[in-house]
Amino acid sequence: MKALVAVKRVVDYNVKVRVKSDNTGVDIANVKMSMNPFDEIAVEEAVRLKEKGIVTEVIAVSCGPTQAQETLRTAMAIGADRGILVESAEELQPLAVAKLLKAVQDKEQAELIILGKQAIDDDSNQVGQMLAALLDLPQATFASKVEVADGKASVTREVDGGLETLSISLPAVVTTDLRLNEPRYVTLPNIMKAKKKPIDTMKPEDLGVDVTSRLKTLKVAEPAKRSAGIIVPDVTTLVDKLKNEAKVI
Repeated sequence: MKALVAVKRVVDYNVKVRVKSDNTGVDIANVKMSMNPFDEIAVEEAVRLKEKGIVTEVIAVSCGPTQAQETLRTAMAIGADRGILVESAEELQPLAVAKLLKAVQDKEQAELIILGKQAIDDDSNQVGQMLAALLDLPQATFASKVEVADGKASVTREVDGGLETLSISLPAVVTTDLRLNEPRYVTLPNIMKAKKKPIDTMKPEDLGVDVTSRLKTLKVAEPAKRSAGIIVPDVTTLVDKLKNEAKVI
């Protein structure tokens, strides 16, 4: 069984994001980049399934600039067997990424496709669902537990009322939530081994996919600064301020 895992290169979650002076986007010059944390969880889950003998090969796929090879190397250091880079200098929007992943899946014919539920840069939470629709495959989103057996996947997901368990037939698309697992620490020997693993590079046109942007970002701005809190002398004053100033009651 093959597992296809999508990984994205994003600004590291520890970095304080700054907006460009012209408000056209986020400033990523000289900023530390890393793998999207949700995708790291997806890679870890695929590798764990391989260690259990359920999955035989884990393929990491990334769509983006040349530097995304570093992200693929990280995925292979975690345990992916090989990488595929769909190289593009364009800003890839969710639908374009979903179409590229569909084209890769058409070639690879993986039984399990795992993605992070969303990327921490755009927070779109769209690629997994769009990919499942394009492939016409079952999907289970926000997975907090995944079990695979007898050609089916049992996926537990967190919903407002508690936990929901879905049984889906393979091939299928699964998107991962934070509580699915804790990714392993990548050791230096594994980083060195990852350098010897193959990465296939291709272009969107090689896959016959049009990645033209369909959305335009008009303006990017930092959130308004929060005003400082105040200490009130008694409950009566608190209620008065909540009612007449904050207008929340």
